This record gives sequence, C-alpha cells and structure tokens, in this order.
Amino acid sequence: MGKPLDLRDKSSVKLLQTFYQAVADDLEMLALLHVKEPDCKILEALRDCNFPYSMGLKLVTEEGVDAIDLMGRVVESLPDTIDDDFLDLLAADYADIYLNHSLQASPLESVWLDEEQLTCQESMFQVRAWYEIYGLMVENWRIRPDDDLVLQLQFVSHLFSISESEKHLKDAARFMDEHLLRWLGEFSNRVASRCATPYFAAVGLLTAAYCEELRDLLAIVIDQPRPSREEIEERMKPNAPKEEVSLCYMPGMGPAV
Repeated sequence: MGKPLDLRDKSSVKLLQTFYQAVADDLEMLALLHVKEPDCKILEALRDCNFPYSMGLKLVTEEGVDAIDLMGRVVESLPDTIDDDFLDLLAADYADIYLNHSLQASPLESVWLDEEQLTCQESMFQVRAWYEIYGLMVENWRIRPDDDLVLQLQFVSHLFSISESEKHLKDAARFMDEHLLRWLGEFSNRVASRCATPYFAAVGLLTAAYCEELRDLLAIVIDQPRPSREEIEERMKPNAPKEEVSLCYMPGMGPAV
C-alpha cells in the first residue's frame, strides 16, 4: 500500500481536487443508470461519450477491468436505431429489479441487512442520520427511502464534490464501510445472475467494482484502511450519534442541500 498524500502540499491538493470532481461525476453517472429505465437519450449519451471508458477513475482490479469490458461491450452493441421493442425489454428488466422485486435483488439496504428482510428498518434511519449531518434530506422517503442505492451513490458523490478537507474523505470512507459496501456486492451479483438483459448485469457489476476500488483508493489517500466485516458488524451494533444541524429542502431525486 502506498503512502497517503500530503494534503498540505499544493501540488497534492490540486491533484486531489481533480480526483474529487472526477469521482463525483462518475458516481452521479452510476446513480443515473440506476434511477430509472433507460430511454433513447441516456443510451445515445452512453454511446456518444464512449462510456464506460470515459469515466474519470480508471479501474485496474480484475473485477473492475472485467466490469468495464462488459459495460463497454453492452454499449458498443446498442442498436443503431433504438426502437420501442428494445426500450420495452429494458423497462421490463428494470421493473423486475427495482420496482416489483421479482428478482429478489432489492436496491434498499434495509432488505439486505434486516433479519426479516423488511424495508424502512434501522439501516434507513442510520443513513438518514448521515444525510442530516450534512444538512441534507430526501425529497420523499415513501417513494425512494433514504437507504436506496441511488441516494447512497448521490450522497458519496456529494461528499466528493464538496471535499475541502480530509474530513469529507474520511466520512465518505466510513459511510461506504458502514452502509453501501455492506450489501452492494451481493445486490450486483444477484442482479447479474438473474436479470434478463446484459445492460443491467453490466450496470450492477460496474457499480460494485467501482465502489470497491474507490474505497481501496481512499485507504491510500487518507491512510484509512478498510475494516473487516466483523469489525463493521461490531461497530454498527450501537446507534451512531447524531449532530444537530438545520435542514433545508429542495425538490429533486436525491438528498437536497
């Protein structure tokens, strides 16, 4: 493992600012791919920007390279003319994953961590407490609960977009350890093995590989190694303390500043 960057060094700070924005943009794009069924505009944009090879963070692990390759082949194989039949196929697969849960691959953390696999459980309130620390709130938790994958990706993106100190990066790492990475791998593997289209298999595997590699990179940048699964389970037994902050609301899909 390399040495952490010296955040007092001007060249390191400039390099990190570029890194922050690249990661924030990547995570926003990944969130967009999970937020709704793709339409012509999204699919054409993926093809036009040479996604995923245009992502800011270049994945180097075996899982990351494989996920990039799969997503790249999916985008390259998109039909020249994207017709309604093709979109309907993707929409049906999206519904099976994210809406009617026929694949039993819920995008909600609570379902994966709750003993009875219920929604809106303790995980949701723990994630909400994280949003509150940064003065954020979800538009409508009844439609998209706080612990939804899209919102968690957007929250980590937000932390990178506002990063001005090591604290934001440490919070991003801790949030990923305590929440996103505890279930994202299982979610993506189940989607990939059960979904009907290569598109959503690729989206799921790419999201998981990206977040895993991002967390490993953070371990180097801020010298904060990843805790073991057992350490996380022990850490998450008590409720985390909440900070008193003032909240504000803006319409939108994700947490609002």
